[in-house]
Amino acid sequence: MDIKLRLEQPEDYRKVEEVAREAFWNFYAPGCDEHYLLHIMRSSPNFVKGLDFVAVADRKIVGIVVFLKSFILTDDGCKYEVLSMGPIAVLPQYQRMGIGWMLIAHTRKIAAEMGYRAILLCGEPRYYSKVGFEAAEHFNIRTSEDKYFAALHVCPLYPDALAGVSGRYYEDVIYNTDSDKAKEFDKLFPRKERIEGTSSQKRFEEVLAMQKNYKSSSDK
Repeated sequence: MDIKLRLEQPEDYRKVEEVAREAFWNFYAPGCDEHYLLHIMRSSPNFVKGLDFVAVADRKIVGIVVFLKSFILTDDGCKYEVLSMGPIAVLPQYQRMGIGWMLIAHTRKIAAEMGYRAILLCGEPRYYSKVGFEAAEHFNIRTSEDKYFAALHVCPLYPDALAGVSGRYYEDVIYNTDSDKAKEFDKLFPRKERIEGTSSQKRFEEVLAMQKNYKSSSDK
């Protein structure tokens, strides 16, 4: 299959939102918010347009990846800019074909050329540990709530990019979507059934529970 990657264009927006909706529908929760998140995040000042890529196959968009600027606040009070990756989505019928990996590898290379330090994301440990990411805990990087989280992953973009950069990771507040607004936005799309209790939702609950409190050397 011939797969091409290119920057997203304004005329792609609706189709890209449809891709995200299909990819995430009933995955983490009944329905999904990711298509609404994409819709609003493009106007964020932290949205990185140069890393907004789509994958095209069979003359249609089948995948998408986007990034926002975020930061790590270190334990000694310094602030370092990093990137948050996501949503990253591939149409269900095109999954397990390496398209997600292609999007990650392509944008990771460009992000490094743009001078960014590292990429962070929250996602399935079984997948992201295979595509160049490491557990954030290995770098002593925690969530903004100061917890180690198995889903939090890091990809340094050059040697020693995170040397001495340990602390709390803060992603853009736009990721905290308003569920009511997301449901209203979803009414602009064809109706889909919301299902509860899927295997992916159960796995998400398992991963969500994989958090533990951080203890500094002074607490030990």
